[in-house]
Amino acid sequence: MKKKINFKEGLIYGIIGVATLFTIGILVFILGFIFSKGLPHLDSHFLTSQFDSTSAYVDVKLSEGTENPLGLILGEMTLKEKGSIEKQVIVVKDIEKTSLAESAVNNKGQNLAISKNDIINRIEGENVEGKSVDEVNQILNSINADKVTLRITKQGGGIFPMLMTTLMMIGLALLFSVPIGVLAAIYLVEYAKPGRFVNLVRFATESLAGIPSIIYGLFGMILFVMTLNFGYSLLAGALTLSIILLPVIIRQTEESLKAVPDSYREASFGLGANKIYTISRVIIPTAMPGIVVAIILSIGRIVGESAALLLTAGTAAKIPSSLFESGSTLTVKAYTLAKEEANIELASAIGSVIIIIILILNALSKLLSRKITKI
Repeated sequence: MKKKINFKEGLIYGIIGVATLFTIGILVFILGFIFSKGLPHLDSHFLTSQFDSTSAYVDVKLSEGTENPLGLILGEMTLKEKGSIEKQVIVVKDIEKTSLAESAVNNKGQNLAISKNDIINRIEGENVEGKSVDEVNQILNSINADKVTLRITKQGGGIFPMLMTTLMMIGLALLFSVPIGVLAAIYLVEYAKPGRFVNLVRFATESLAGIPSIIYGLFGMILFVMTLNFGYSLLAGALTLSIILLPVIIRQTEESLKAVPDSYREASFGLGANKIYTISRVIIPTAMPGIVVAIILSIGRIVGESAALLLTAGTAAKIPSSLFESGSTLTVKAYTLAKEEANIELASAIGSVIIIIILILNALSKLLSRKITKI
């Protein structure tokens, strides 16, 4: 016989169901809003181009014996500038196989290939903004030389510098935090005797995990940026992030080490192995799935961090050429776009990329855990 559900149980089930639907509904709404605003902007140009537009003069050799010596198929585009001002510009729509545009060099003799979507501003010093494609082609056909000098503008609006900075920040932060966090967890589980000291360390770790990231940012700015004179840099941001990650790595690794049965340790000692051998060859390999999960969760924290990096790494939309140069991660750029420029669409596009990265990391953590557990 089926058990009758009384009013009290039915009310509890109803509350649980409403709470579940509310949670799922909020999540779907957030994802739907971000993706609806951001996905239309996601393309290869968005992912692979620079954020800021760059202009330069380049010399391009002309092909002989062709109807189109420059080898560029041009088009017109209306470009919006600040203040809702519009201007008509000439843009590269396609490049013919016979074109030597990929071998273009700037005034320093460096290769600066002309590519699709580049804007042509001047030809041999003559301004072509506002001219039609036919007028520009007439100018090109009238050139009686073996090369032509163009002023081109490579359009910005891409996230490639922020993407690379985020990857660099992940690598540096994990380089500092993972060895320290794992070794600290090994000490707490395998060496430290239960007592006040161990309890104090665990209390401090749990407390640090609950501190807002802006506090870490202020600490990092005072210590790394000002006191140690690192300035707003990749190194200052990575060191600050490594401090934020330590509680996560220590606690997760500690729980993974505790989950290793004591019989494994006793069997290793019984066979004559010492403490270090037992830890390195028996305990750590067994606890590896949990340690990998801790590392992947830490990567997710790095990708989603913004407040601490605003105060330590800066907001420069470029790839840092050294550890002491400023750089902006994806979340920092999304924040500045939404806050300072009110560009919700572009910020949502970056948010879509961040969400996709987080989903991939979560799937990867589960896959690696299963693989390592089988091994």
